[in-house]
Amino acid sequence: MTLLLNAVDIDVVRSKRYLLREVSMSVAAGEHWALLGPNGAGKSTLMAILGARLHPTHGSVDVLGERLGKIDMRELRTHIGHVDPRWRIDIPMTAHDIVLTGLTNTPELDQRHDYSPAEHARADELLDLLGMSSRREALWQFMSQGERGRTLIARALMPRPKLLLLDEPATGLDLAARERLLTSIDLLRSQQDELATVLVTHHLEDLPASTTHALLLADGETVASGPVDDALTTDTISKCFDHDVVVRRISGRWSATA
Repeated sequence: MTLLLNAVDIDVVRSKRYLLREVSMSVAAGEHWALLGPNGAGKSTLMAILGARLHPTHGSVDVLGERLGKIDMRELRTHIGHVDPRWRIDIPMTAHDIVLTGLTNTPELDQRHDYSPAEHARADELLDLLGMSSRREALWQFMSQGERGRTLIARALMPRPKLLLLDEPATGLDLAARERLLTSIDLLRSQQDELATVLVTHHLEDLPASTTHALLLADGETVASGPVDDALTTDTISKCFDHDVVVRRISGRWSATA
């Protein structure tokens, strides 16, 4: 088992307040984790650490085999795919060109980079995989929120990362767009056996059926962690969100009702 992420007993302290306390998380190749919790639980802080954007105050973190604090974080981030649906693009760019920018991790096409025919072909393959081939020439400004989300996932996959971080990818999507997005994520995971993913959400309904593990956070502390059927239960979700709910899984998908 190849560990791509290994965080051990990490604390994050700011102004004498714990944002995270003794949180541990290990993610192996081929595993697909959900990170859930209410607002203020510490999800964004943990994702910043997993994405090599923040150091913990205490504890150790290994990302792709490199120990944070002993590696150039900027270089390490080039090997991590990160999808943030709030990412802004202020110039007219097509879906195809946006995906190409993932190679150089730049906000627009890098004029110093000579994009090869193979790279153009890979961008098209990823758009096809995410159900966006018919929108190849669509401009960002005229895409729906769901189309933008799938385009950004394709962009994040351009450098062939071993680790993909998905930060609330279903934010702002209507039901149909969410279902298309989750279907695309399931397909992606089935075709890339060694890819590991961590997906952040507030909502059980936003989890793809291919989710294998889950970590629940509340007030910066771990409520539950492990294989998804053990971690996502009526008891753990009720405790995490401090509200009594009943959790059901039907056809691989989760829901919670009071």
